[in-house]
Amino acid sequence: MGADEEQAVVAAEVVRRLAGAGFADQVVAAVAELLAAAAGGGSPAPVELTEPVLGVDGCPAGWVGALLEPGAPRPRVVVAATIAQLVETVRENAAVRVVGIDIPIGLPDDTTRQADALARRALPGKASSVFTTLTRAAYAAPDRATADAVNRGLSGQGVGAQAFALRAKILEVDAWVRSHPTVEVLEVHPEVSFAAMAGAPLAPGKKTDAGRAARLASLAAAGIARPSVLEGRGYAADDVLDACAVAWTVARRVAGRSHRLPDPPEVFSDGIPAAITV
Repeated sequence: MGADEEQAVVAAEVVRRLAGAGFADQVVAAVAELLAAAAGGGSPAPVELTEPVLGVDGCPAGWVGALLEPGAPRPRVVVAATIAQLVETVRENAAVRVVGIDIPIGLPDDTTRQADALARRALPGKASSVFTTLTRAAYAAPDRATADAVNRGLSGQGVGAQAFALRAKILEVDAWVRSHPTVEVLEVHPEVSFAAMAGAPLAPGKKTDAGRAARLASLAAAGIARPSVLEGRGYAADDVLDACAVAWTVARRVAGRSHRLPDPPEVFSDGIPAAITV
């Protein structure tokens, strides 16, 4: 483990213990911000990149992307209504070859996905942050009640609110991936990425002050500076930080340091490899 990784592990453990001991979010946040500054020295070293990479998360405005470029540790934030528009906009000025997205890619026919089960195992204490991906037929249903009946009939699983709430975005990315875009597309789960980055799952919730500070601390220790903006119309700080974690994983993929859950990926009738990259 390198010095940066050791710093990230220590920072995450300190924040985890403070949060677990019941300290107020403001106290945990202040400590995490100090750890972030110490890890990054106020100006984090650039992530080791040989090419630009893009991490993407869904948001009320559509999609928010964090663009990491060689020699520039501060992620550039880009927002667009559709995933295709976002990638096209970014590629007008940056030769992005690999894109990571926080969304299920590769939909099962009549089972659950190994990727989801393995991601839960990687998040002890936070397994609930990984929802079960529905079958393709369930996502084609017009409403949750119909989807629930379809999914139970095929996989024996009910339909959770989050899984169906993301239906439109899941189908949008599915259609885009099936159109064969000229980029490599990875499925990435931010909580799994942050856990890999910090050496353990981040205990504070991502929408709390402590959670935001812990994520900034982990990113700083990994050489990623505070993003150019943290929130704006139609996107929140947790959306931006999730996109940054996804971009970190994409950078690992480009550097040949990532792994997949599972490896090799599952492949269903859609022919799309189903695996979460870490």
